[in-house]
Order: sequence, then C-alpha cells, then structure tokens
Amino acid sequence: MNTELQGYQRAALMKQAHHLEPVAHVGKSGLSPELAAHVDRELSQHELIKVRFSDFKAVKREITEQLGRDLGATLVAVIGNVGILYRPAPDPEDRRIEVPDRDTPTGREQR
Repeated sequence: MNTELQGYQRAALMKQAHHLEPVAHVGKSGLSPELAAHVDRELSQHELIKVRFSDFKAVKREITEQLGRDLGATLVAVIGNVGILYRPAPDPEDRRIEVPDRDTPTGREQR
C-alpha cells in the first residue's frame, strides 16, 4: 500500500490516533522479525497503530519508515518517541479508519 498522504489526511489520522495506546515497543532488540510480525498482525486488526520507542530513539523515524516499507503501511507521523503507522484493510467494506478524500478535506460533507 504505502500511499502518500496529503497534509489534511495526515492530520485526520493523527487526530484518530491521539487516544490510541502503543501496541508495539521497540526496545534493545531493535527492528527484529518478531517485532515486524507483531506490527503486521496489529495493522491487520486495527489499521492505525502506535509504536513506542524505548531504545533506538535517535533512529526512530528510520525504523518506523522501514517498518512501513516492509509491511506496506504508511508512516503518518513520529511524535516524541512514538511512531504512527496506517495500513487500510484490503477490502473497503472492512475499513474502520476513515481518511478524508480530496472532495471533503475536513472529513465533513460539503454544503
């Protein structure tokens, strides 16, 4: 997937992710196959997730971008020591996270 997000789409996803707790933690093992598999499962279930960095804080953006590339997800943002990833469900009927489109940049109906 790994699509390019527009600023208003990124902002909408960050707003939706605000209340989420991190589902994965990058510790002393760094980017391991186990971590990648866990993040893949979480993205399949939730579409929008947070990854907290306990270690490797200096390269958190690079690690989060790598996870996104490897798993077909999009990096939404890195805020503090938390990375936000988004990967929509393959079937549009199964999608729970709304990303505004070009016609409704605020996510509201046009009048």
